[in-house]
Amino acid sequence: MPKYQSDFLNILSSRGFIHQCSDETALDKKLSEGPITAYIGFDCTAKSLHVGSLLPIMMLYWLQQTGSKPVVLMGGGTTQIGDPSGKDAARQLLTLDTIEENKSGIRKVFDQFLTFGEAKNDAIMTDNADWLMDINYVNFLRDVGRHFSINRMLSFDSVKLRLEREQPLSFLEFNYMIFQAYDFAELYKEENCTLQMGGSDQWGNIVNGIDLGRRLHGAELFGLTAPLLTTSSGAKMGKTADGAVWLNADMLSPYDYWQYWRNTEDADVGRFLKLFTILPLEEIEKLESLEGAEINEAKKILAFEATKLLHGQEEAQKAAETAKTTFEKGQLSEDLPQIKLTKEEVEAGLPILNAITKAGLASSNGEARRHIKGNAIKLNDEKVSDDKFKITQSDFNEEKSAKLSFGKKRHILLTLSD
Repeated sequence: MPKYQSDFLNILSSRGFIHQCSDETALDKKLSEGPITAYIGFDCTAKSLHVGSLLPIMMLYWLQQTGSKPVVLMGGGTTQIGDPSGKDAARQLLTLDTIEENKSGIRKVFDQFLTFGEAKNDAIMTDNADWLMDINYVNFLRDVGRHFSINRMLSFDSVKLRLEREQPLSFLEFNYMIFQAYDFAELYKEENCTLQMGGSDQWGNIVNGIDLGRRLHGAELFGLTAPLLTTSSGAKMGKTADGAVWLNADMLSPYDYWQYWRNTEDADVGRFLKLFTILPLEEIEKLESLEGAEINEAKKILAFEATKLLHGQEEAQKAAETAKTTFEKGQLSEDLPQIKLTKEEVEAGLPILNAITKAGLASSNGEARRHIKGNAIKLNDEKVSDDKFKITQSDFNEEKSAKLSFGKKRHILLTLSD
C-alpha cells in the first residue's frame, strides 16, 4: 500500500530522497489534487556543479516526471553574499563577471535532466538577481526585515554552529537567509511556486521562506529536504582524493565520471541506484542483492545509467567500452582522457612530477612525490619509483601514445603532437 496519495512523494520516499517535510499531509493532499510549481536554488560559486548537487537535480527531475513544474533558481544575487550554511568561514566574494561566467557553465547541466519550454509543466530557469539587485534597502528592511526575529535566526544551525565554534559570522552572511526567504515569497508571487526543496542544510532558510510567504501574501507554502549524503565510509558525496566530481564534461570527462560511479563502495550500490538512476525499483532490488564479485556488475550498471543521464547514451557506452579495453583487455584506448605533449617537451625529457600534475593526477609536485613514494604511479603499466624520472620519446608506442596511471582506476593517455 503506497504511503502517500501523490506519485511524487511516493517516488521520493521509496527511493530515499526525503529527510524533512514541513507539512507532509497537506503537501501530499495538494500534490494529489493536481500539479504544483516547486523550485530549488543553486548559487554560482564555480563553473560547474559537482555530484553533490545531483540529489536536488534528481528531485526536480521526478517532480517534472510526475506532472508538476520545476523552477531552477540561479543565485546571481545571493552568490554575491555567500550561504553560511555548513561553513566555518565566509565564502570568498566573487566579481560579477565571475558569477556570470559560472552561471553560464552551470546552466548546461539542467538540459540533460529537465525539459524547458512553454508547456504547462515545462521547466523554467530564473535568477534572483532580477529582483534582489534592485531592492531599496530601507524599504526592504521596513517591509520584509521586520518579519524576522533575531532570536529565531540565532537558533538555526547555519548560524548557531558557526557561533558555537567561535567562527566569525559577518552581517553580510547574516542577511543570506533573509534574501533566500524573500526568493520564496517572490517566486510564489510571480510563478505561484508553493514548494521549495533542497539539502537538509537548507532547512532553516526554507522554513524562513515559508513563514515570510505567509506573512507577506497569506500563502500556504511547503518545504522538503533531502539528506546530506555521505558514502558508507563517511566520505562526503562529490569529493574525492583527486578533487571535486564535476558535472560539466569540460571539467571532468565522461570516462572519469563513469569511473567515479564504478568505484562505488559495495554497501552504497543499492542506495545510489535508487537516487542517481531511473531504473525501476524491482530491477534495483535484484542488483543490490548481488554479492561477491557479482556486485561489480551492479556497479557497472550504476556507472552506465548515471553517466547516461548526465552525458547521454553514446558517451556512457564509450566510457564502458574504454574501461573494458583498459582493464579487461589490458590495451590502450583512444577514448581515455588525453593530455597532449609537444615534441620539444619530450625531447628535453619531461620530468615525471610535471607529467603527473599536468595530467591532473596530483595538484602539486609534493603530492606527486607522495604518489610515487606510495607506489601509486605507473607509466605504461610499469611502476615508477624514482621521482626524478623523465619521460622521453622511447616511452611512446607507434601511435605516439603512453599511458600514465594513478592506482588501478585512473589512467591518462599522453599523446605526442606533431
